[in-house]
Amino acid sequence: MRNIKLTIEYDGSRYQGWTRLGKDESGNTISNKITEVLKKMTEEDDLELFCGCRTEVGVHAYAQIANFRTSCSVSIQNIKHYLNRYLPMDIAIIEVEEVPERFHAQLNATSKTYVYRMTIDDVPSVFDRKYTYHCYRIPDKRMMQQAAEKLTGRHDFRNFSSAKKTKSTVREIFDIDIYGDIEEMQILIHADDFLHNMARIIVGTLMDIGLGNRSVQDIDDIFAGILEASAPCDPKGLYLQEVTY
Repeated sequence: MRNIKLTIEYDGSRYQGWTRLGKDESGNTISNKITEVLKKMTEEDDLELFCGCRTEVGVHAYAQIANFRTSCSVSIQNIKHYLNRYLPMDIAIIEVEEVPERFHAQLNATSKTYVYRMTIDDVPSVFDRKYTYHCYRIPDKRMMQQAAEKLTGRHDFRNFSSAKKTKSTVREIFDIDIYGDIEEMQILIHADDFLHNMARIIVGTLMDIGLGNRSVQDIDDIFAGILEASAPCDPKGLYLQEVTY
């Protein structure tokens, strides 16, 4: 049995996320589109696809990682060509590798990085509007960085998530980097793992602080359950940048 690792780039705009949690997985999801093509290629109806990080509805990926096991003898190069030939144009397989049997894209992941892209101008760009969030005024980066420092470290992120059934809501954020200029700001979050909607809620809360709608102290009060976090940010500006092993 071979174990094949895929590195995948996709535009999540028209999909219901990587997969539909707790629902019929035959919907319009990234994983279902790839699995359908893989089953045709391998002629294996029981094929399973595992991913490094389950992105949510409308979220994109620069480098999602997935793996599947197969008995087919198709070469690595031909697997890549076959997938890119039959997948929709908004999903691309950028690398295919044969890896050790014990490799598992989800279970072996040690950290994940998301980046949020936000443009700043009085007129939204016609060409960037589908893949960046547009803000009409410049957020206060210093205030956002102060709030980000409170989020960094190992915490219970229950109140920064919409997760309903999770054994543990404790996660560790290694770093939150906020950078950019007067035209575009980016928020990069590097953590050991993310709860459902955690990245989007953190970004939404940081943006509210940067725009003066909330204070830095609110972070402590959200952790304590005194206040609610902000609504999740618009998914079109969020990208899974990296999964590390």
